[in-house]
Amino acid sequence: VQLQASGGGLVQAGGSLRLSCAASGRTFDRYSMAWFRQAPGKEREFVATIDWTGTYTYYADSVKGRFTVSRDNAKSTGYLQMNSLKSEDTAVYYCAASEIGTTTPYSYEYPDWGQGTQVTVSS
Repeated sequence: VQLQASGGGLVQAGGSLRLSCAASGRTFDRYSMAWFRQAPGKEREFVATIDWTGTYTYYADSVKGRFTVSRDNAKSTGYLQMNSLKSEDTAVYYCAASEIGTTTPYSYEYPDWGQGTQVTVSS
């Protein structure tokens, strides 16, 4: 499946952004989806994942309670709602998908990746 992430931008600390991940090419509603991020000089890290039904979600401790992952299978689109943003959330955010439905926090288990969208939080 091809993935296109969008919605990044510049926001002040405490603000909100919603990222979108549009899927095409395959039947998205059987894929699990995840969000990862990579800050300058750091390794890519897990943010959140959601199963194909949308009923199971799992978050990194650093974003739990502030970020919400969701999906709309009718639109073949996943979302990451980010609230109470902090400067340490600044990174390029990537969406990823797995046809076998994995919902782990390990990037190597997601074969399909979008191109990334920049999120910058100013303090």
